Amino acid sequence: MKHSIVIHNGTIITMNSDFDIINNGVLCIKNDKLAKIEPLKSDAPLPEGEKIIDARGGIIMPGLVNTHTHLPMALFRGLADDLTLSVWLNEYIFPAEANHIHPESVRLGALLSGAEMLLSGTTTCCDGYFYEDNVAAAMNEIGMRAILGQGVIDFPAPGVPKPEDNVNNAIKFIQNWGNISPLITPSIFCHSPYTCSEATLKKAKDAADAKGVLFQIHAAETKDEYVSIQTKHHTTPVKYLDKIGIIDQNTLLIHAVWLDDDDIEIIAKRRASVSHNPESNMKLASGIAPVPALLKAGVTVGLGTDGCASNNNLDLFSEMDTAAKLHKVNAMDPTVMDAVTVLKMATIEGARSLGLQDITGSLEIGKKADVIIIDTHKPHLVPIYNPVSHIVYAAQGADVQDVVVDGRIIVKDRKLLAVDLEDIIKKVVKISETIKKH
Repeated sequence: MKHSIVIHNGTIITMNSDFDIINNGVLCIKNDKLAKIEPLKSDAPLPEGEKIIDARGGIIMPGLVNTHTHLPMALFRGLADDLTLSVWLNEYIFPAEANHIHPESVRLGALLSGAEMLLSGTTTCCDGYFYEDNVAAAMNEIGMRAILGQGVIDFPAPGVPKPEDNVNNAIKFIQNWGNISPLITPSIFCHSPYTCSEATLKKAKDAADAKGVLFQIHAAETKDEYVSIQTKHHTTPVKYLDKIGIIDQNTLLIHAVWLDDDDIEIIAKRRASVSHNPESNMKLASGIAPVPALLKAGVTVGLGTDGCASNNNLDLFSEMDTAAKLHKVNAMDPTVMDAVTVLKMATIEGARSLGLQDITGSLEIGKKADVIIIDTHKPHLVPIYNPVSHIVYAAQGADVQDVVVDGRIIVKDRKLLAVDLEDIIKKVVKISETIKKH
């Protein structure tokens, strides 16, 4: 059988349930799926393939899964830094969105974010924003797998001038993109329990359940939110969301910083998932999410970057390094959040948190071919004693050499193949000049 793509001469990190690592491995792709993953004997010929990729002794692994982004916000990278979340949002981001977010700027911002993620090894992302039809078109164009949530919020927002239309607009997005592309899975994204009323939250969650899609929400992110919900509802954000029926196995709780033991028990019991965004949480001084306790309780936790406006990058390699070290120093225990645990969060557990564990997140026969190759012929990656440790503590997004998504080569020798990156950059710079004038 002639394969579509054959990748060889590398160490394969499968991320399967046995955590198999294959030295001098060969990986074969047929159309959009993984067809063969095995060691290559020294005297055996390469399997026949239409395209042959030599990993040159590097690392072959699943594409990374970014469980929380706001893709068009790449337009606001560095616009407002060193501020509290409330000041950052209300005095800078919301006004900037009102003046500069429109369908074309959203498309360009999403393309820029997609390019950054693909070039740094992320093949799947979960997004929540407005004009999400345009985000979907951009992700489909650039060739990236994505779960995309149309934003729901209880005040006028880009593309939704009447708040009463917010949930219906999200339903229309799901209907529009339900079957257009194998790369795009629609979702509903409610901004937070303090910007959405109880009625809106229930209506949005009911719509997500009726359509069988993921429900995303920022929850328990900051102390201000915690105090606000306590004052208004006399309980924690998680208990409030649980009381009104929001938290279940199809709910992704984003940030989940301000949790008590009962909150963690609720999340575990309801089988909801959490997106951990350590760099954004650190930068906005939101706090440190109790991830070790969540994992101990059996909660599925994925890793996310948040948007470029509050991180300020989309590099999951950097996020892995930060996540591991942050929790070690917080617990004063160097064994907490070991490299294997963190790598799982960025791959198979991230996919599981989005309901995509049967599609992506690990290299297993029959799964979609989402594969990246890390070039290890660099001073900061030599020598290699433990490839998993290297991925978490030494590798960088810029070390990614080739990227395959859904069986298509999307990045070859660090060059994007599907879009004109220079043209995207030129157009985004032009938008930024307009933003500077306001």
